[in-house]
Amino acid sequence: MTLKVLHLHSSFDVGGKEMRSVRLMEAFGRKLDQTVVSAEPGALSAGHGMKKSVSVRYPADFPPLKGRPTPGRLQKLAKAMSDYDLILTYNFGAMDAVMAHTLFADLHSLPPLVHHEDGFNQDEIAKRKWTRNWYRRIGLGRASALVVPSTGLEEIAKTEWQQPEWRVQRIINGIETARYGRRSRPDALPGLVKREGEFFIGTLAGLRKVKNLPLLVEAIVGLPEFWHLVIVGEGAEREEIRAAADRLGVSDRVHMPGYVEDPAQVLGLFDLYALSSHSEQFPLSVVEAMASGLAVVAPDIGDIRTMVSKPNRDFIAAAGDGKHLAENLAALVRDDGARAAIGQANRDRARDLYDEKAMIEDYRAIYARALKLPRFP
Repeated sequence: MTLKVLHLHSSFDVGGKEMRSVRLMEAFGRKLDQTVVSAEPGALSAGHGMKKSVSVRYPADFPPLKGRPTPGRLQKLAKAMSDYDLILTYNFGAMDAVMAHTLFADLHSLPPLVHHEDGFNQDEIAKRKWTRNWYRRIGLGRASALVVPSTGLEEIAKTEWQQPEWRVQRIINGIETARYGRRSRPDALPGLVKREGEFFIGTLAGLRKVKNLPLLVEAIVGLPEFWHLVIVGEGAEREEIRAAADRLGVSDRVHMPGYVEDPAQVLGLFDLYALSSHSEQFPLSVVEAMASGLAVVAPDIGDIRTMVSKPNRDFIAAAGDGKHLAENLAALVRDDGARAAIGQANRDRARDLYDEKAMIEDYRAIYARALKLPRFP
């Protein structure tokens, strides 16, 4: 029997949670008929590289996921969800659909729903909005499960959103670790060639304000001129990052080659990995960097400190302390031996703990439980 699964995303443009969703869709294969809807019209780029074997549709006529949560609009959403076997919702941008499910599940004989939360935007880093907390508390009332990737989000779900322990399920993000750690061609990045004697500090990030990327531009100012910053990703903050590089006189050492579909093909160019975000939970990019044998410099946010190997933890900076982060970068730039040793420890840890096989089986079990099936799909 082919199961019909509906994915309702806040956005389906490229990002950590979206690429995890794509990987799960691929892993569950041909036994599913899958439909993807984005709350942001046209934000569907995460699906561009999906395997052709996945049966997936992107309907243009699905009711909008954003708007005033009036009873009439929510009931339209509920009706649109009734023709599926399982509903999977992602982040607050899909919360109206979650609320519609709670209010109208009986009226429209709706299938089970599993909600996923992966973090917050700039406006909810320090403190969540009480209106959203309240909306989540009520909206999640009939969810079969609430899946989160980090211990911090797990605690928020149980306290601020007042969700029962049985509903909240933490699944750490995983990747196909065997694909990482290979050498990359010097010209693997579009428009950029790594020359002999050059070293790259790399980061994979959407160019968004919450990623705080100008901080990394500032951090390379005092480093030797043969050390370059490479920011792989796309987004609205490109000009702000470029302006910071121009202002600080390092524009020739800051490179933004754009989005890369397969990070495993380019991470081998990096000599050190850096992250500067205001907010993260269990960032997939850090797992990818670890599996590639890179030391990681990052702020102490989300689960990052416990993710990395023990020797790497000395280079996790206090949250919000840009000076400390820059000092940690400089220390590892100076110490080839430490970079290599930490990178090897990170690679070993990633392969031991963060391979995607465990993640896929954990999601499979949660979806099977929601459907009351012995196995999913």
